[in-house]
Amino acid sequence: MSSFGKKKKKGIGQSFLDIIEKLGNKLPDPIVLFMLIAALILVASWIAGMLGVSVKNPADGETIEAVNLLSGEGLVMILTEAISNFGAFPPLAMVLVVMIGIGIAEKTGYFEALMKRSLEITPTFLIIPMVIFVGIISNVAGDAGPVILPPIAAMIFIRLGLNPIGGIFMAYAATNGAFAANFILGMTDALAVAFTRPAAQLVNPDYTGNIAMNYYFIAVSAIFLMMIIYFVAKKISIPRLGKYDGPPVDEEPLSKKEKSSLLWANISALITVAIIAVATLLPDGILRNAETGSILQESPLMDSAVLLITILFFVPGLVFGMLMKNIDGTKGFAKMLGDSMGSMGQYIVLVFFAAQMLAYFDWSNLGPILAVGGSDLLQTINLTGIPLFIGFILVVALINLLIGSASAKWAILAPVFVPMFMFLGYDPAFTQMLYRIGDSVSNPIAPMMPFLPLIIMYAQRYQKDIKLGTVIANLLPYSIALLISWSVFIIIWYLIGLPVGPNGPIYLP
Repeated sequence: MSSFGKKKKKGIGQSFLDIIEKLGNKLPDPIVLFMLIAALILVASWIAGMLGVSVKNPADGETIEAVNLLSGEGLVMILTEAISNFGAFPPLAMVLVVMIGIGIAEKTGYFEALMKRSLEITPTFLIIPMVIFVGIISNVAGDAGPVILPPIAAMIFIRLGLNPIGGIFMAYAATNGAFAANFILGMTDALAVAFTRPAAQLVNPDYTGNIAMNYYFIAVSAIFLMMIIYFVAKKISIPRLGKYDGPPVDEEPLSKKEKSSLLWANISALITVAIIAVATLLPDGILRNAETGSILQESPLMDSAVLLITILFFVPGLVFGMLMKNIDGTKGFAKMLGDSMGSMGQYIVLVFFAAQMLAYFDWSNLGPILAVGGSDLLQTINLTGIPLFIGFILVVALINLLIGSASAKWAILAPVFVPMFMFLGYDPAFTQMLYRIGDSVSNPIAPMMPFLPLIIMYAQRYQKDIKLGTVIANLLPYSIALLISWSVFIIIWYLIGLPVGPNGPIYLP
């Protein structure tokens, strides 16, 4: 643990991050910044619309035209859809629901007792790698990872005597930057192949593909990226943030009553998990897809993942609070729930403007136009082999800064790149894996990611004046390290000639 706290002379890398942080912190408050970006998008849509900017969609051959949102029709849409944009913002409802469970677990003292006990029985050197690993595999639960893990990581870091903001950044990088890596196949695998298959069929009508065709590579990547993220956290991010000057942590050991209450709270959590497991694993379990029996695809389990996770926090938190008698009746219980939501006010305001910004970018068609332009550039310079792989990953990573949805990007890019790589002799499974790397590595610094405002809010709990520049400067090393290491890793994989998954060779058979 002591190695995290050593102060070292700043090198070129840290000085560069200082510049990024200073420049970024000169930007306005995130709420105002989203307002300004939304205004810029409106102006850009007006210019592009007036110039008649358009591209041909490679998926269906239809023309995608820039839409002028400052026209009469566009202004009407801006006015009438503002509330819908706000309500439909992806993480909003998820965050508020999860905060019910987290709030009870935190306010009753369950989290504190659990963290303290975990640190008592777990070797220190394993704690941070385990947080990273949980973050990487959390993408099987969809978008729950970046919502739930960062505040938990912050509390763990406090218990370790580290800056909690470093835990927030590390957890966010793990959940988002390594989004394509996992031991468990999930919806992201199914969505990827859903667009790869029809794109490959443009060249080979008999191509089928499968949901697991990247499994070998993503499973090994989960361990590899855990080490990369741990290295960045230990050598760059945590030392850069320095010592936390917040309230001191109570180091008194747990009392017998606390240990007993924690034991029963954990038992209640295990019972909850067992009930969910029975409802999932039985052949006729209610959390399976009623028609296909699938657990991962279009199943009640995946659709209710956020609520189930909330319940997993809520139940042991409530049990712990009742046994410790620190819930003052129904009024005290209600106050705990209200207090947990009370800290979300600024985030909710920020979400309103972030939602408008994302909607304007979507309506303007600027995202697809830029995506097709990037793919055309790669085709024009006619790269082959390893330079082509690196170029493709870089283009996807850059496009990802503007279009957050992985499926939306792949819907546009797959019909271009899958056939192009097939004509060069590469299997669609390999092309899909290259895409998923580029789509993941720039997630931590992507301004269009709907979770970035949430990360800012989490960090501001511990440092009120933290700004976007500090957030980006501390997340940038993770993105750069993931981009370089994961690209090198797949190139080595390619040179060895290993398949990326079952029926997922590198070269066409």
